[in-house]
Amino acid sequence: MSVWDSLVGQRPTITALSRAVAGDGMTHAWLFTGPPGSGRSNAAIAFAAALQCSDGGLGPGCPDACHACHTVLAGSHADVAVIRTQKLSIGVDEVRDLVRRASLSPMGDRWQVLIVEDADRLTEQACNALLKAIEEPNGRTLWMLCAPTVEDVLPTIRSRCRLVTLSTPTTAEVAEFLVAKGVGPSLATYAARASQGHIGRARALAFDEAVRTRRQEVVALPARLTNLGRCMDAATRLASTAKEEADAITAELDAKEKADLDASYGVVERGRRPREYGPALAALEKAQRTRAKRRHLDVVDRGLTDLVSVYRDAIAVATGAPGALVNEEIRDQVQKLVDTSTPELNLRRIGAIFAAREQMLEFNVPVALALESMMVSLKIPQG
Repeated sequence: MSVWDSLVGQRPTITALSRAVAGDGMTHAWLFTGPPGSGRSNAAIAFAAALQCSDGGLGPGCPDACHACHTVLAGSHADVAVIRTQKLSIGVDEVRDLVRRASLSPMGDRWQVLIVEDADRLTEQACNALLKAIEEPNGRTLWMLCAPTVEDVLPTIRSRCRLVTLSTPTTAEVAEFLVAKGVGPSLATYAARASQGHIGRARALAFDEAVRTRRQEVVALPARLTNLGRCMDAATRLASTAKEEADAITAELDAKEKADLDASYGVVERGRRPREYGPALAALEKAQRTRAKRRHLDVVDRGLTDLVSVYRDAIAVATGAPGALVNEEIRDQVQKLVDTSTPELNLRRIGAIFAAREQMLEFNVPVALALESMMVSLKIPQG
């Protein structure tokens, strides 16, 4: 066991970070990049744990029985702070709080580590505040930024960071990881293929039957889009089921935050609301609405990724590409797309899916409207 066990298929990254922990190539700022689900945030946190551990995260008790490793991985270590936003962007105020912390010495005798997940969501003002802190580092402070690609981070920031690039794990590596977690081989292989190397998604598919059912409904859509009515119905169903899933995810957290707010203002004990409670409640509800919107978009985006995989499979079959399909279990439906379409048409359909994604994520087009337009573009031609 070690702090690196959560990283799947990332042996070169583990080797490089282990060397840095041992003192070879240490620097004050790191940029972790990799496709969604590759584990870039996990890599940063594991690196932080190894740096705080006297055994470099490789001791006989690491990570569970090691206090340093355990507290870092649990998010409770005094010298490790993580910014992870549920909003659409990370603002300057959040970064300034982290910058103020960066000016302090670590409470322990090792490192103060500041991790920014989703660094690609930093606003321009936040980037400027972060740049100054990285340019003038405290001797015992380390910055770790996580983003999908180097292009998602300002050149002035990334030029001051050491780059760590993670790759998409192979199907075999993900399946092996799931089997080690107690998943049966057949289900592990399915989850590994369907997740397309996304570790978090693979876990969900392996352990949650409802997640598998929702995915099966999504990948079955392309073969059903035979007329305009079915296209409209598919768009409505995808939008509504995504919202239901997102609401289910956020409901428990929303309730806990509301209860914590009530407790902090003594609402239950006093039986009344103090004057300051109203603005605080309004701010909380605004933050929760923003988080719910992002979560909804995240769930829709995942569905679009699954749709793309079906059309990619159809192109693979039509062109005789070797290897297993992502959606091997619906090969007959994939064949229907092959029989009724051309590879060029399926490429245009993939383009329509990406266009809908951009409309929702970049231009704030309502989800239902973007999905309706997309589904019409995916319709199977008749005759």
